[in-house]
Amino acid sequence: MAKPADFALDADDIIAAAVGIFEEQGLDAVSMRSVSARLGVSPVPLYSRVGNKEAMIDAIAEHLLTDLAPPVADGEPWADYAWRWAQQLRRRLRRARDSRLILTTDRAAFVEASRPLVAAMREAGLAPDAAVQGCRLIMWATVGFVAMESAATSPLVRSARRGRSGGDPTGVTPAESDELFALQVRYVIDGVARNAAAIPTTTKPGAAR
Repeated sequence: MAKPADFALDADDIIAAAVGIFEEQGLDAVSMRSVSARLGVSPVPLYSRVGNKEAMIDAIAEHLLTDLAPPVADGEPWADYAWRWAQQLRRRLRRARDSRLILTTDRAAFVEASRPLVAAMREAGLAPDAAVQGCRLIMWATVGFVAMESAATSPLVRSARRGRSGGDPTGVTPAESDELFALQVRYVIDGVARNAAAIPTTTKPGAAR
């Protein structure tokens, strides 16, 4: 027999509990049983209100990525917007060490988070496929960086001598990690811009085909 608490449960309660477990313990810890245990109910109502585990992971991804993209400022170059977009994505991904595992291109939340960046690139004159490619490169660079920095360790010995960020083979400080992220993403953005400029987006009237 269902407990009284089961009937009062709604989808938002379930997703909130799942997100909490995900951020605290990682994706492997999220299951219908662990979520129901946190809520103090049986697993049965979770299936009727949310669906299966994959549906729950979709909901976690949506929670993580909803309203990710910052608004585009008037006259803002797409490269500047791409940098702000990547920074925001990094902040969201750092909320849980396994965040990268729920980012798949077929998730609706992923598509919606990417749409404003692709639109900014298209508005700047990039061809549709170049804009999608550029967005993917920036997304992958950010996701990969966060995965690596989450496993990074601090240097064994603090040196008073200042060298290149990330140049100490024994570790990386948080400040260096920020600098490395800026360097990597700027490299990718600059590469996307150069590649787009090298490939004409349109053919002028009368030009050879």
